[in-house]
Amino acid sequence: MVSFIVNLYYNTILAWVMWYFINSFQEPLPWSTCPLNENRTGYVEECHKSTAVNYYWYRKVLNISSDITESGNLQWLLVLCLASCWAIVYICTIRGIESTGKAIYVTATFPYLVLTIFLIRGLTLPGATKGLTYLFTPNLNILKNPRVWLDAATQIIFSLSLAFGGLIALSSYNSRKNDCEKDAVIIAVINSMTSLYASIPIFSVLGFKAITGYWDCLDSNIISIINEFDLPDQSIKRDNYTTWLDFLNATHPKTLAGLKLRSCDLQEFLDESASGPGLAFIVFSEAIVLMPGSQVWAILFFIMLFSLGLSSMFGNIEGILTPLLEVRVISKSVPKEVLSGVICLVCFLSALCFTLRSGSYWLEVFDRYAGSLPLLIIAFFEVMGVAYVYGIKRFSDDVKWMTGRQPNFYWRVSWTIISPLLMLTVLLATLTLQTQQQPSYATWDPKYEHFPMKKEKVYPPWIQAICGLLVVIPCIFIPLVAFYHLIKRVLQSRKKEGTSPHENTSNGTSVNCSRI
Repeated sequence: MVSFIVNLYYNTILAWVMWYFINSFQEPLPWSTCPLNENRTGYVEECHKSTAVNYYWYRKVLNISSDITESGNLQWLLVLCLASCWAIVYICTIRGIESTGKAIYVTATFPYLVLTIFLIRGLTLPGATKGLTYLFTPNLNILKNPRVWLDAATQIIFSLSLAFGGLIALSSYNSRKNDCEKDAVIIAVINSMTSLYASIPIFSVLGFKAITGYWDCLDSNIISIINEFDLPDQSIKRDNYTTWLDFLNATHPKTLAGLKLRSCDLQEFLDESASGPGLAFIVFSEAIVLMPGSQVWAILFFIMLFSLGLSSMFGNIEGILTPLLEVRVISKSVPKEVLSGVICLVCFLSALCFTLRSGSYWLEVFDRYAGSLPLLIIAFFEVMGVAYVYGIKRFSDDVKWMTGRQPNFYWRVSWTIISPLLMLTVLLATLTLQTQQQPSYATWDPKYEHFPMKKEKVYPPWIQAICGLLVVIPCIFIPLVAFYHLIKRVLQSRKKEGTSPHENTSNGTSVNCSRI
């Protein structure tokens, strides 16, 4: 269930990436300037009130409504992009792991090449050091928010493909004597190092964007001051702006206050970041526009995102395909090509709701409620099931049989105490926080009096019910399956107790042997 929901989320993001990638070949980039005229009245004004990047994202790509209940029509260009993405996924997964294994060589290695190019370019941009300082300077106040820890837990679960079946499905193709301990260490180290490696070029570019915005703010204020006080050109520069501001504030406070100068704080520009899709389609897209040769960088960036999303989809599809075949829900006589096609088609039809005008709001609902808490809950019960139901001794013996060595003290403590305790703490803190406030979402509404700030709205009751179902439905299978196996074991036990010794002997099997 979780794999299915994650598939919908990932491929909708891929459709947006495809849209941007295709339009990156235009010169100039279509999100770099506001349109000169527009057939629909008021939209040009919407662009000038916000930014060209925001306008392109919210109006041209999403054509977003001002409320989640205003669904509107399907955005057919987005539908076409979504269909194309699912067609590519189907081609790459048409024969399951046999075809996926070949495609992964390209989709997994190409992003490293692009990241390296961005790293070299990003470190040469002005403001790169500011961005890296911002990256490696922790804000301890933010760490008090349980939502931050939930986002961190969700991120590591997503990046390691935990709790939604993909990793287990792919590992099922390993040999029985595979060194799973070495694989676990290698995957964890490479994942963490890749995240760190990717963050450096990203924050270098974001630092460039912040310093450019800061300079533009200073230049705008400098021009206003020079014109008002009739000062010589170049008399006020960026490096002596603060000195002049203090002097004029002391000598002409009323005149200076009348200019309504903007507050230029570099930290505020660094704080203007976004998470999720907004980071790629708004913040980073705006930074790319400011870079020389922006068209080339846009093409590289979005093809890298497409490769990353595509490689993630392979594991997600395998997380659905493999259980259907191995648990024998679907007969193995059904060709993999047909089964893969049906899975992709069902996912495509289910994701059409995200191409409505309210689609991005619904995607946020699925991401926030189906893609965070359920994953943490499932991961928690997976660890608890292995450590305390199956038994840590039996599991350690299994690992020893596979690797030839017993898991050390660190592994055993992590499985039995550290991991469950950390996940339970984050889970309880998050549930406590969410019960204290009503679920809300931010809307893009040009008619809002504080536009371009987003307007916060509370979800209607029926959508809150859907939010609850998105959390409950993926997790409900844990107690249901446990209850099923409990009833099955009880019935088997009663059946064995009701069998007479004569019947067992006549079948050639003793009572004790049957219980063994």
